[in-house]
Amino acid sequence: MFRLRDITPRGLYARSMLMVIAPVVLILSLMSWYYYDSHIAEVNRKLAQSIARDASLVQAYCDRREQSALAHRTIDERLDLTFTCDSPAGPLEQAKYAHVFAYSRTLDNELETRLGVPVETALDPKDSMLHLRFPSGPRTVEIIVERKRVLAANTHIFIVWVILFSLFMVALAIGFLNQQVRSILRLSKAARAFGRGRDVPDFRPSGANEVREAARAVIDMKNRLTAFAEQRTAMLAGVSHDLRTPLTRLKLALAMMDETDDIKAARADLDDMSMMLDEYLTFARGEEGDEPSTFDLADLVRDAAAGFGPHIEVTGPASIPVNGRPLAIKRAVTNLVSNAAKFATHVQISLVDGPHAVDIHVDDDGPGIPPERHEDAFRPFMRLDEARTQNTPGTGLGLTLARDTARAHGGDLRLGESPLGGLRASLRLPH
Repeated sequence: MFRLRDITPRGLYARSMLMVIAPVVLILSLMSWYYYDSHIAEVNRKLAQSIARDASLVQAYCDRREQSALAHRTIDERLDLTFTCDSPAGPLEQAKYAHVFAYSRTLDNELETRLGVPVETALDPKDSMLHLRFPSGPRTVEIIVERKRVLAANTHIFIVWVILFSLFMVALAIGFLNQQVRSILRLSKAARAFGRGRDVPDFRPSGANEVREAARAVIDMKNRLTAFAEQRTAMLAGVSHDLRTPLTRLKLALAMMDETDDIKAARADLDDMSMMLDEYLTFARGEEGDEPSTFDLADLVRDAAAGFGPHIEVTGPASIPVNGRPLAIKRAVTNLVSNAAKFATHVQISLVDGPHAVDIHVDDDGPGIPPERHEDAFRPFMRLDEARTQNTPGTGLGLTLARDTARAHGGDLRLGESPLGGLRASLRLPH
């Protein structure tokens, strides 16, 4: 099915330029066609008729038996031309009259219709004088007249002015579009930075009123989200602090008791509770304190995999420079590897460096997750009742934190079927 968008530019600037230039070119083409095909053609036809009438008057004079110098001079002056009733026989010299003016066929038709004899025409390129020669009885009449009386001269000036004016309008439009598109691009860049948790201190609303309103809305949204994140972090930090105090007391009390199986189990429960509090606080803080920088992603992934032992295989390029928050990305990769290692015996990491993004594939040979439950796995604190989560400790925040990190960097995290038979977690990060 044909769609206009398949053949038009996709960028806003290119589309705006097309909207400006296409009508200008179309109007210029239609005006030029009408001007030359209709108006100028009609003007030249009228001029040709005028010259034909003058030539018929000269023909009538040359056919008279009685002629005088006074009458000859009077006709020259009144008709603003020069004529000779007894011109030398023979064709006009092509070496001298090398150029035949435009619309000569129109003039030839008008002359032959009016005079009743064939007329030879030629234009002298040196003085732009038109020479007409035709038989009149035994004589050969030659008329010399200025070209501008026969042809509308300098018609190209109209097109030149139209082109200059069109270029001027296009230049103004380009300047205007540059300003407007620049404002939209700045807004897009700032919104992308805000979405990744970065501040743009030099961003100010600019451009048209609609663009300014959109920029103010983005700034307000960013401020509200920042305030919400700060409140959430403060609340969970307070809850974590309040819970750590009784946990510490309980640990101290257990440490003073005799070592029994029940005491060991209670200590393990307290350790799990401390770990959960740490993960909750990490989820609330997000990427706080981790500043963006340029680092080697391949080294970071291999370092994260090394923490689980030498059996984790990492394949891919030796070096992949990216820009982002290294601690957050390392935590995300660690969560993915840890999640895979809990449910599988073989875990493999592969790095794929593409033209616009880097893919980190974490494959395992575990039981996997049904495709219809993939999105459920990303919900905070969600524990699936499948083989992957039975009798397995954890808070259900690993995949949530990893996807938040990926999307904060402009990428994403997706789940799929692994070549090893289990689950594949694909973390994509833009360059």
